[in-house]
Amino acid sequence: MDSLKFAKQIAQLILNKKGYDIKILDIRKISTISDFFVICSAEVDKQVKAIADEVEEKLTKKGIKCFSKEGYETLNWVILDYFDVIVHIFRNETRNYYNLEKLWGDAPLISFDNEEESTIKSTNKKSKSTTKKKTE
Repeated sequence: MDSLKFAKQIAQLILNKKGYDIKILDIRKISTISDFFVICSAEVDKQVKAIADEVEEKLTKKGIKCFSKEGYETLNWVILDYFDVIVHIFRNETRNYYNLEKLWGDAPLISFDNEEESTIKSTNKKSKSTTKKKTE
């Protein structure tokens, strides 16, 4: 499966469990650890758990195993590693503190409300101007 399509599939699973502020970071050109990060927020630890369980359960049913899972004990920041896509499920205040979108600010960003409305943005103004120069 294409890794972007896989990331969007995960984002939809998160949305189904009322995860919000879902972002997909395209890190293919700036890191070798993965292709995409899927990042979302949840209000309480029970919701973090529900989102993590939903993603893992639905993907396992499709024969896709999670390589590694971290943070499940504390439920402030759960990481699910699927090699090409790494899922970050945050409690809102923890997400604000670590601010992965800023840390990985050179990565193009896809905001995800649903697959039909997902929009690609660059969080780096330099990247936008570079893209414009290439197309002119």
